[in-house]
Amino acid sequence: MKNELQLIARAGSHGDAIALRSCSGSGEHSYRELLDRSAAIAAALLEDSDDLEEARIAFLAPAGFDYITVQWAIWRAGGVAVPLSLSATQPELEYALADSQSRCVIATRDTAEKVETLRIRMDLRLLLIDDVHAVGAKRLPSVDRHRRAMILYTSGTTSKPKGVVTTHANIESQIETLVEAWDWKGTDCVPLFLPLHHIHGIINVLSCALWSGAAIEAFPRFDMDIILDRVEAGVYSVFMAVPTIYVKLIQAIEALPESGRSAKIAGFARMRLMVSGSAALPASVHEKWTSLTGQELLERYGMTEIGMALANPYIGERRPGTVGQPLPRVDVRLKSETGEVVTADGEPGEIQIRGPSVFREYWNRPEVTADSFDDDWFRTGDMAMREDGYFRIMGRLSIDIIKSGGYKLSALEIEAALLDHPSISECAVVGIVDDTWGEAVAVAAVLRESEELNLEALRSWCRDRLSTYKIPKRLRVVESLPRNAMGKVTKSAVRELF
Repeated sequence: MKNELQLIARAGSHGDAIALRSCSGSGEHSYRELLDRSAAIAAALLEDSDDLEEARIAFLAPAGFDYITVQWAIWRAGGVAVPLSLSATQPELEYALADSQSRCVIATRDTAEKVETLRIRMDLRLLLIDDVHAVGAKRLPSVDRHRRAMILYTSGTTSKPKGVVTTHANIESQIETLVEAWDWKGTDCVPLFLPLHHIHGIINVLSCALWSGAAIEAFPRFDMDIILDRVEAGVYSVFMAVPTIYVKLIQAIEALPESGRSAKIAGFARMRLMVSGSAALPASVHEKWTSLTGQELLERYGMTEIGMALANPYIGERRPGTVGQPLPRVDVRLKSETGEVVTADGEPGEIQIRGPSVFREYWNRPEVTADSFDDDWFRTGDMAMREDGYFRIMGRLSIDIIKSGGYKLSALEIEAALLDHPSISECAVVGIVDDTWGEAVAVAAVLRESEELNLEALRSWCRDRLSTYKIPKRLRVVESLPRNAMGKVTKSAVRELF
């Protein structure tokens, strides 16, 4: 179709190539099937109208055929896709539906019950995917690439989640940047077990693979046993996960008998690319994974608002503890607290991003949108410093930067060091008000089974590893770290422990 969105047009060129396999490897769907099914759902969405004209359409579907075809159907009908979290609570779902002003919810028969009460109370149309059947050809609208395409909600750790609006042009730029940087090919195969209401799963895995004509194996959740078996079988060429998953993989592989370990390690070693993101990757985990599998994880940096902006090189040196260099078509600068652009190595500054991948606006928040830009540079709120061309993240300005005794300390850097302690399995470092230091370094730690730890023992251990002003002044041993609905550690709740 003339003026068709690039992702849809490219799917047509992939034709009968396999786009999707079930996680068991028993079922397959081609690109042609994705196009036919999404056209039918788009027609059902449109009913008697010619164009949804950017109406917000929320949807609740598991990873796989239904998710892809619904997302594409919303876009092909001219709507704005609002993916909902399968694990969201009723208040979280209600907030997303109300804030986005969605007029319709699309769900499977299995997921519809999660929104049934809400859609009745909010007078929303419900479209069940299972009830959509193939119909005669219906003319679908021509959708300009500069129209709004998607609203993703931020995690909302410090305030109510904000709806991040991206256009089709933004999404295409985010995809093209990664396809070029990471050399995606039609021969690739990637597992998809990441949440599909976050940019990591939607853009980095799903959209990049479908843009390239690659194959996806979709999982409803991370399934260690099946994934390790598929890795051993040599199914995947690309693998993308969060640091926690790599930690769990290391533990699982090391727990295997020698006879079963080598084949799985060989499966990881054969992959052409393994990426870690969505949270800081401790250098110790990076180094452990390399020593175990021979694979150097590629760490990158991005946000819902900007897509991916920085990454260690696909070909070249990957430095543990850094997020690499600017990606293609992305401008990056550091801005000091006093307003100067930082040009020297080793000087901290806020990361600011400019380029075609940067989002359009926060939904219905014009003042917040305006405050988030410095001219045409998006202010990420993350602090970093440059080291010989590579960027090292120090943390969030409001959460992870601790101002103690006149120093700006990176909570992430201290956390990475503490994770090397033999008794600590998880930790979160925060700054708490202190009359002497301004802010004191405090750590909440989850200990390994049967381990004990007190503050003096921890401080003694830290003296050889951290500068004096970075050594924790408070310690709380906890059974688990407080997390939000997205699974991220909530630093504000950690502070309350002290």
